[in-house]
Amino acid sequence: MPGKDLTITYTVDQTPEEVFAAVNDVRGWWSGAIDGPTDRLGAEFTYHYQTLHRSVQRITEWEPGRKVVWHIVDAHLSFVKDPREWVGTDVVFEIRPKGTKTELRFTHVGLVPSIECYGGCSDAWGFYIRDSLKARITTGKGQATTKAEADA
Repeated sequence: MPGKDLTITYTVDQTPEEVFAAVNDVRGWWSGAIDGPTDRLGAEFTYHYQTLHRSVQRITEWEPGRKVVWHIVDAHLSFVKDPREWVGTDVVFEIRPKGTKTELRFTHVGLVPSIECYGGCSDAWGFYIRDSLKARITTGKGQATTKAEADA
């Protein structure tokens, strides 16, 4: 669907507080170099992976056990024509109880099918959110390296 933001949703057995803690342990599930604090409102951190991706995230919403929003204030994606495609987008983690489980809803607002990096970025987020972050939530250890990164 044109204009549809990338969204990934799943449920886990852990509490909303445990999911929130795992989300904010960014170094535990997102590979690459991460500089700066990732665990408080107003904080900015930089993500950098080789020459492919650099972005600066500002935490603009912080509701313990419920929600975190990163606003992308700067970005450089070397594999697309417009390396600043992510600038101005938001990465949203919404957490809510669902019966005896906890639902995590990840949305990259602005990462839509009409932008060039949608395919590759969707695949990467799919791995990090469905595999690495979910493992960090459920086992305490993320898988912060994709197969492509391990092979590089």
